[in-house]
Amino acid sequence: MESGNGFFALDEFRLDPKWLVDPKLLFVGPKIGEGAHAKVYEGKYKNQNVAVKVMHKGDTPEEAAKREARFMREVRMLARVQHKNLVKLLGACKEPVMVVVTELLPGGSLRKYLVNLRPRSLEPRVAVGFALDIARAMECLHSHGIIHRDLKPENLLLTADQRTVKLVDLGLAREETLTEMMTAETGTYRWMAPELYSTVTLRHGEKKHYNHKVDVYSFAIVLWELLHNRLPFEGMSNLQAAYAAAFKNTRPSADNLPEELALILTSCWKEDPDSRPNFTQIIQMLLHYLTMLSPPERVVRSRAFSSENVVLPPESPGTSSLMAARDELGDTTKPDEFTVNKRYFCFGQCF
Repeated sequence: MESGNGFFALDEFRLDPKWLVDPKLLFVGPKIGEGAHAKVYEGKYKNQNVAVKVMHKGDTPEEAAKREARFMREVRMLARVQHKNLVKLLGACKEPVMVVVTELLPGGSLRKYLVNLRPRSLEPRVAVGFALDIARAMECLHSHGIIHRDLKPENLLLTADQRTVKLVDLGLAREETLTEMMTAETGTYRWMAPELYSTVTLRHGEKKHYNHKVDVYSFAIVLWELLHNRLPFEGMSNLQAAYAAAFKNTRPSADNLPEELALILTSCWKEDPDSRPNFTQIIQMLLHYLTMLSPPERVVRSRAFSSENVVLPPESPGTSSLMAARDELGDTTKPDEFTVNKRYFCFGQCF
């Protein structure tokens, strides 16, 4: 039972009523994403545009139990942590299927944004600005003892103006105190830290101990992509890239980069996790680099050099204000309001 943060009402598989969404007021539109464990749709809830993540149930009782535990873990972590660079949780429900409802980020994924930009690259100031958004989100997660474990461009979404990046998908995230019980092969090979791999054959399910520094390595690979707008470890398959990084200490080239950025990259992807900086240090290094690109007053706000992340108590002001804003919308939305728009269908009609 997770009584410490007040998320579960009676047991570990029951949602706190304050986070429950009413399926009758949830309307589902076009599919906007799909992964191994869920499909994501554009939707509406209480007259608000939202993203609706529908979790796969699993084909066997054992698989269904794992999927439910994953669902509860993701919602619990989203409920615990609020930050401007983390997707906002609006609620969840378990019937008729497991659903996570979050704010809609219409700017698309960072992966799609970069691919559409090729063969051009991002301006250095924009690339570092995006990197700062990511680092701040990760600093917040780590300050709460949460490891993301799947940091990659597909899990980074842009706001409508495509100026801000937000981290999504905490499906693989774990509390750091539980890492000794984690399986090694989590995340996506090309971005995964070397210490996550088996020393023999990358066997599925190998138990390994690691810490939050795995996210720092993944951040370095994402930063390299932001700076070059190329796929890291080009010419290699995902498994080949994993093998090269883990057993040959291969990294993407940091040549032809400004010395300060090269230093950030090479320090973040060091083989020894303990030698990698934390995200608070990374933020300071990125901010320092920005001051060399433009006058400080144009790039850095007055409070930028202090950490924006603090460990929030279970009933944090962020949570309270978020739910208060949601509650102000009321339950006055009528189901037939959205049926006029053929893009949206009542949640109960689809699942």
